[in-house]
Amino acid sequence: MFNLATETEADRYEVEYLYDLAFAPGREALSSYRLREGVTPVSELCLVARDNYGVLAGAIRYWPVLIGRTRDKALLLGPVAVHPTYQGEGLGSLLVRESLDRAHGVGWKRVILVGDVSYYKKFEFERLDTLVFPPPTNPERLLCRGLVLGAFDGVGGLIGSILS
Repeated sequence: MFNLATETEADRYEVEYLYDLAFAPGREALSSYRLREGVTPVSELCLVARDNYGVLAGAIRYWPVLIGRTRDKALLLGPVAVHPTYQGEGLGSLLVRESLDRAHGVGWKRVILVGDVSYYKKFEFERLDTLVFPPPTNPERLLCRGLVLGAFDGVGGLIGSILS
């Protein structure tokens, strides 16, 4: 059993440690991190999962981004991580589903991520050829999901930071 809560400042160092543990060294060199630099995450969507003993078992974060010349708003999902001792128990799915429900509930229309389609298709993410992620990201790993009908109609172009 896991207890989900909104991430707080008190969780920050534990969450960063979990991300370091879950991802290869140099994770912050990825192009997705360039879009996050200097940007505040969407706090109400950043979740932590703790086990019954209060140990951090998983975390997910979201960041605001803009798409194309029309600067359509979207969420960048990630990173999401589950501690190795809890992998395979459905915690990653729980974090993704709960956070997507919350995103829809607070009025977001679009979510994008860089990940494996084989995993994220169960959450209705798919490729959309009109979206471009800053290099050196593999375009086959750029996925999107509308949270409302027609969310990506007419939306396309380079995904950029809200600071640009």
